[in-house]
Amino acid sequence: MKHLLAALLVSLPLATPTLALAEPAVAVIGDYTFPQPIEGMPRKLSDFDGLEINSFTTNDGVRLGYWEAGTGDPIVFVPAWGASGAEMINQLWLLSRTHHVYVLDPRNQGTSERTEKGQRIARQSMDLSEFLDHIGTRKTVLVGWSMGVSVIWGYVDLFGTERISKAVFVDEPVSIYTHADWSEEDRRNAGGMTTSVERMIAAFAGAPTNQQVVDMKVVQRARMLDTPYAQNAMGLAGQIKPDPAHAMLVLFDHAANDWSDVIRTKLDIPVAVFSGEESNNLPSQDWIARTVPDGQLFSYSSADQGDHFLMQKNPIKFAADLRQFLAE
Repeated sequence: MKHLLAALLVSLPLATPTLALAEPAVAVIGDYTFPQPIEGMPRKLSDFDGLEINSFTTNDGVRLGYWEAGTGDPIVFVPAWGASGAEMINQLWLLSRTHHVYVLDPRNQGTSERTEKGQRIARQSMDLSEFLDHIGTRKTVLVGWSMGVSVIWGYVDLFGTERISKAVFVDEPVSIYTHADWSEEDRRNAGGMTTSVERMIAAFAGAPTNQQVVDMKVVQRARMLDTPYAQNAMGLAGQIKPDPAHAMLVLFDHAANDWSDVIRTKLDIPVAVFSGEESNNLPSQDWIARTVPDGQLFSYSSADQGDHFLMQKNPIKFAADLRQFLAE
């Protein structure tokens, strides 16, 4: 269970950093031949010239890996729970044609260190702040997917938006946990998907459940690796050794947060929100786009793979829409 998608498939500093030498990605995880040849995309990992996996050390002594490629204005991706730069390989390839693209592997994910320390979104938000210090960017675009969006919301809550030019949120509920005193409209606007965080975590690990306890549509859509882009990304992710025990540690804190106050009061920058017809999160994503002062919703149809995994399944459209948003 090295990332959310695999888990669902199988179970149903401003600190002074210690630098690692920049290394080609193939030197870190080995070369890899993608199972689905796609015109215009690399056939093997070694075909991706300039793709590096580097690292830095946080102020609490944890080594975090990150992927980078390209030159130009920076874009920093924060991936979903369990995911890493491997799942973002299509975005790295496509967007590095015009930008300097980074993907930060969160602690206990991808190429980053396994640790019991800091199993909170707030700590991961601090990691993101230290990472921006490490790469020396003054302004950047931040792109979060799923839990990665929560990390960005936590960053904004702690540090504000001074270093963010624009933000992109891909299909993350405002609050995963549904409060008992909410109306149905409140629940839909928040994207609440469970009445019991413990039951949700158990269900994602394979325990029996039902739709009234946990919204399992994300599990159903995770099984549908029905585009060659997704198959290639997930195949590459399979080259990185999983650690389910450590990856699970942050889930309770992640699911229990309600970010509505940050969205209502602190997002004073242009925001793009991505979701689609095949995601039960869509009403909450629409609420985000309507609530922030300068928000835009990109809602994908079923034909466009509009679910929680839209970036992996339809990276060409996502990259085009992201470039449109950045150009505005």
